[in-house]
Amino acid sequence: MSAHHDRAPKRTGVPRALIVGAGICGPATAMALQRAGIDARVYEKYPWQSQEVGSYLTLATNGLDALRAIHAAAPVLAEAFPTPDIVFSSGTGKRLGAVRIGLTRPDGTVSCTIKRAHLQRVLHDEARRRGVPIVFGKALVAAVPTANGVRATFDDGEAAEADLLIGCDGVHSVTRRVIDPSAPSPRFVGLLNFGGYTEGVAAAPAGQWRMIFGKRAFFAYTTDQTGGAVWFANVPRHASTPEERATTTPEQWKRCLLDLFTDDVGPAASLIESGRLELAADNTHDLPTVPRWFAGPMIVIGDAAHAPSPSSGQGASMAFEDAVVLAQCLRDSHDSQSAFAAFERLRRRRVERIVAQGARTSSSKAAGPLGRVLRDLMMPFVFKHLVTPASLEWMYGHHLTWEARPA
Repeated sequence: MSAHHDRAPKRTGVPRALIVGAGICGPATAMALQRAGIDARVYEKYPWQSQEVGSYLTLATNGLDALRAIHAAAPVLAEAFPTPDIVFSSGTGKRLGAVRIGLTRPDGTVSCTIKRAHLQRVLHDEARRRGVPIVFGKALVAAVPTANGVRATFDDGEAAEADLLIGCDGVHSVTRRVIDPSAPSPRFVGLLNFGGYTEGVAAAPAGQWRMIFGKRAFFAYTTDQTGGAVWFANVPRHASTPEERATTTPEQWKRCLLDLFTDDVGPAASLIESGRLELAADNTHDLPTVPRWFAGPMIVIGDAAHAPSPSSGQGASMAFEDAVVLAQCLRDSHDSQSAFAAFERLRRRRVERIVAQGARTSSSKAAGPLGRVLRDLMMPFVFKHLVTPASLEWMYGHHLTWEARPA
């Protein structure tokens, strides 16, 4: 098939951006760019998916703050439920400590939990409402600079041209390798992630995550706005393979989880037994350092540039911060290279610090027998004296407004 040039609709003199990836980073970036006067079109390799696929994620107040800067927080909050607090315990039932996830904003907004698929749907709907095209079934295979910008080619042989290409295509980013063929691969952090839901069981107080460092694995649960239990499990183990996932049924995975949690104090076993799996044996990765974020008219942001492990609770929030700051840098710079350099200068230290903190949290979930004893002895002290609202201000207190220059 000969290449077909699929140019995004444009107005005379208005820069155009091609965004790779329509998860949660892509639509948010498109809306932020629109505020900066840049037309964007989003390309996604997967076909449109069911709105109920996948599990849940946390949106901290700093991420909600970034969405508020592009007037996209309200529809997200309408689908989410508040979860500002975490209480930790051991598998023996010993309380280890508590921490607040983020700050309370002046308007009362606190950190929240939302199903990933619902967040994606809300962002897609809001982006489309603002006139952003989202094209599904287009997998990027190559991109090259041109005299006027960049030309991207997709797996069906079609091509698109724009002034900029922004990779929002996640931890396994193709764009990252297009920019730098020697770019690092994501790092498996030693945990398999499982997510599930149990209807009609208010296992935790409203607004609170309960998290258990079990004897063999980590378990967390909360109560959603309908009175059901949202839960997830992190299992220390070698990575799962596509073959294993294809040949293992949800009931078999549930039996494996029950074996891991049956001796722990708490509701883990009963929630698993009576619930349904919505995510099974997902390999957990992070991406500590990517040397090159941009080259010519192409850049990666979000998980494609700096993926924290899910244990950080900051993946989505970092993507939204990136979207806003990149758009502001493009708004305030004379050319894309200056904008990209400013973006990296503003973002690299913060995001890599968050990735490192997420890695430490993940390692505590995969501790051996001696490590578990030491962890359970030390954590009450840590939560009382070290992990405090003041110590987390740098993360959760990060504030963005659209009008101000990013800092």
